Amino acid sequence: MSTLFDFVLHIDSHLVNIVQTFGGWSYVILFAIIFIETGAVILPFLPGDSLLFAASALAANEIYHLNIWLFVALFLIACLAGDSLNFHIAKRLGKAATKSSFFGKYINEEKLHEAEGLFDRMGDIVITLARFMPIIRTFIPFVAGGSTMTYKRFLPYNFLGAISWVTLCCAAGYWFGNTPFVKAHFSAIVLGIILVSLIPILVTAIKGSTKKAA
Repeated sequence: MSTLFDFVLHIDSHLVNIVQTFGGWSYVILFAIIFIETGAVILPFLPGDSLLFAASALAANEIYHLNIWLFVALFLIACLAGDSLNFHIAKRLGKAATKSSFFGKYINEEKLHEAEGLFDRMGDIVITLARFMPIIRTFIPFVAGGSTMTYKRFLPYNFLGAISWVTLCCAAGYWFGNTPFVKAHFSAIVLGIILVSLIPILVTAIKGSTKKAA
């Protein structure tokens, strides 16, 4: 877990190592990370926002010879495909997934119940909004798939969330990731991104605790 934390906190230097080591295959590796983060309900802790930001910052630096538009396209496909896989896993397995010998060991049931609560309170739009919430964004498609929602109804909200998230994170990284201030405080910026993205979850948790207390 400490290795993962170090990767997220110093993701800029780790991505540089990946690019310098794997070259063009870096696109495939980063695509896989985003796809797995959203598509594998057992791995919700992989980096998302910070990876998009850092990758786009590298693309803005000519010495790495990375194409920002290819990143945007691949990240968008990874989001859509990952969420769709997540949705169909739940549609096929339903609640049985949490009881299985494999999935049950890795699915965080507390976060799953939290996602279910958000879905019940906010309705379909939470599919879009959850894209900006780490961990929760992995469970919302699973919750949607386990409900009576059809994929046709799920897809527009999924697409809106994915395109908004990828556009915002990639644009921020591309335009601001290489400014002297951001480069000098990159780890703090990444930590700030994570903390800001956790605010909706904290607000929801506080509201839930307040209602229970009342």
